[in-house]
Amino acid sequence: MRMPEIPARFRPRPKLRRRKALSLRLRLRRPNFDLHKAMFILPNLFTVASIFCGFYGAVAASQAAMTPAADGAPDPGLLLRACGAILLAAVFDGMDGRVARLTKTQSAFGVQMDSLADVISFGAAPALVAWHWGLWRWGLTGLSLCFVFCACGAIRLARFNVMAAHASGPSHFFVGLPIPAAAWLLVAIIIAYVDAEAPPLTGAETWPLVALGVLGLLMVSTIPFRTFKAPRLTRRAVAAFVTVVSATLFVAIEVRPSFAVVTLMGAYLAWGLGEWLWKWAQKLATSAPADGSNGSPPSGAAP
Repeated sequence: MRMPEIPARFRPRPKLRRRKALSLRLRLRRPNFDLHKAMFILPNLFTVASIFCGFYGAVAASQAAMTPAADGAPDPGLLLRACGAILLAAVFDGMDGRVARLTKTQSAFGVQMDSLADVISFGAAPALVAWHWGLWRWGLTGLSLCFVFCACGAIRLARFNVMAAHASGPSHFFVGLPIPAAAWLLVAIIIAYVDAEAPPLTGAETWPLVALGVLGLLMVSTIPFRTFKAPRLTRRAVAAFVTVVSATLFVAIEVRPSFAVVTLMGAYLAWGLGEWLWKWAQKLATSAPADGSNGSPPSGAAP
């Protein structure tokens, strides 16, 4: 004989202890949100933004070349947009390291990703912008120098990673011109040239080739350039900084705003080269033989 089914309201309910144990077990299985681990994404987002700016700069330069103006030069609006994207990439590149230090989320992954981003945004993208700007008129020579700029930037970053891995602390000098500074100076020259409404490159000029080659060689050189990360600034450094900023503002107001970036980056380049030449001259002066120590007898001595 089949027993009748008991209604739900008359069935025995589980005990309260069993319910609490079950809810506690489910709560322990649920993973906790770790804010510190999530903060590691923040500096990498700035790095990804830098990669996007460099990629967009290369695409905009290609579009500028495909839509030339009446005189055969690439579209100036798109070319300026490409250069502006690379300048913005340098801003994001400078922010990712500072954000990582502020949030204490430095990692080896971030260092490697930052270097790969720099190769794209400040190596390949500026070289492509320079190529579409007018270096294609030199044919294989222009192509070779664009590649030299990109390859020297990659070598510079590889050397920086090796030296940073063996360094005991932060350094006050870069070894060689930093690749973001080289990219800034290159695109600043292009911006100033386009903004001045100069005639398009014809292939008879030599200064674009020289500028590209010199920037590439400076990146792989051993000339020290300041990082401006010193805990204390000297009076000479403050005076030089004020002078450079004043000169940049004067050029921006009296000449053209587009020339201000060229002035700023040119001053940084001249500062590094000037300090290197001054130290090199001092080294030669101290290593030179003193008077009377070259083997000749002193005056008044018997032969």
